[in-house]
Amino acid sequence: MEAAVSPLPDDVEALKALVVSMGAELAAARAKASATEALIGHLKLQIAKLRREQYGPSAERSRRLLDQLELQLEELEATASEDDLAAEAAATRTTSVTAFERKRPVKKPFPEHLPRERIVIPAPCSCPTCGGTRLSKLGEDVTETLEVIPRQWKVIQTVREKFSCRNCETITQPPAPFHVVPRGWAGPGLLAMLLFDKYGQHQPLNRQAERFAREGVPLSLSTLADQVGAATFALMPLYRRIEAHVLAADRLHGDDTTVPVLAKGKTDIGRLWVYVRDDRPFGGADPPAALFHYSRDRRGEHPRAHLDSWSGILQADAYSGYGELYAADRRPGPVLEAGCFAHARRKFFELADVEGSARKKSRGERTGAIYPIALEAVQRLDGLFDIEREINGLSAEARACARQERSAPLMEDLHAWLIAQLAQLSRNHDLAKAINYVLRRWPAFNRFLDDGRICITNNAAERALRCVPLGRKAWLFCGSDRGGQRAAVIYALIGTAKLNNVDPQAWLTDVLHRIAEHPANRLDELLPWNWRPKPAAIAA
Repeated sequence: MEAAVSPLPDDVEALKALVVSMGAELAAARAKASATEALIGHLKLQIAKLRREQYGPSAERSRRLLDQLELQLEELEATASEDDLAAEAAATRTTSVTAFERKRPVKKPFPEHLPRERIVIPAPCSCPTCGGTRLSKLGEDVTETLEVIPRQWKVIQTVREKFSCRNCETITQPPAPFHVVPRGWAGPGLLAMLLFDKYGQHQPLNRQAERFAREGVPLSLSTLADQVGAATFALMPLYRRIEAHVLAADRLHGDDTTVPVLAKGKTDIGRLWVYVRDDRPFGGADPPAALFHYSRDRRGEHPRAHLDSWSGILQADAYSGYGELYAADRRPGPVLEAGCFAHARRKFFELADVEGSARKKSRGERTGAIYPIALEAVQRLDGLFDIEREINGLSAEARACARQERSAPLMEDLHAWLIAQLAQLSRNHDLAKAINYVLRRWPAFNRFLDDGRICITNNAAERALRCVPLGRKAWLFCGSDRGGQRAAVIYALIGTAKLNNVDPQAWLTDVLHRIAEHPANRLDELLPWNWRPKPAAIAA
């Protein structure tokens, strides 16, 4: 017997409503699944802590296991909060699907020893309904927001007084203040500190929670993780603006680095990709920005997806995954490869590191051979770097002219010299590999002579990625793929702020304070290069 299938409506508007309803149902189901996973993670952590308290620390491994469970719970809680908000936003677009409400732990009242700052919203002088002035106070509603000032905690009480009109008995009260997190209790300064310490200062939330407890403000790990997920969701529009700005450039720096990701009984090796737009070396007026992406592996499909709609000049290393981007028949257009002389020089420098060999010899360590050919190659490449330092910041036209006049002869001599040296070396010699790295990509290395916008190194991307290796020893791994994606979003925001000489924490604080009520059509005003802090923020 065939199951009865309800026919689809023929009306276009009804179909649109059906699609919206299905999307809302899917978001609600995803939020419910995330909440269940977070609850399971919370229970696992509680069981592990109880076992440790009952049976004692049998080994250091149990302590590391607790740290892993805490980090995993942090990611699950943040994911659940993010999915909950997405489900709520999807439910507002339809009347037939109710938003999923996740059961959160009961929030404890703020410690009594924290100072209270009472902010009273002025009440109306007359009744907004009838205009009468005979108002009598009925009471007030107090909203407490936990805020942080460097080295000092306080609770801000936002008071909304209620008044009743003696003439018409109408009750009036000012509207509730905006919160960046719905039903939020954390102020923008606290949220910004959580994000910056976690991603900018490499302090996992479990360590932050321990520090807060020592300062007399006990906050659970799941509570902090919930705020991180919600704040990331609120900042996503700015991440999309940065993404659009980066992909509007004609030239990009690209690179990637490893990031451990927690898996069952082990850690997998994921990847964080970065694409940097920086036009300052050739005097460009457009502001710099850094765009991060996360992937579970290093397959070439990831950079192809990141740059699917982009064409221009890509400065990157010799990773084969970029190969399809350089195809001549690529749509919407080919990507032109520009070589990195820092990579080329590094291969020769490792074979000609005279000072490093002397240090190893003084310590009695084994030293490798120092090749005069490698030393001469480094000196020839250093001549190109000297010219670049002199023309840095000039216009693209001036840089191209200087390169044609001064760098082009050096490049011709370098090419002929490399070919001559390669003919004298064995195919498997380390020097031959270093020389072939340059000769096989000579058009890419030679491209900077004709285009003043191109830099001779990919150091802009490597500097932007430096935050990841610095933090790997502190946070050990990402708790999940969603955690890696969240890291990419916040790394992009913090990295872009740093490129524009903006204090990331101060910027995040002001943005989180303003973004809830900021008009969507003026969102670009909050980007780091357009950001102007309000006088109150400067005074604080």
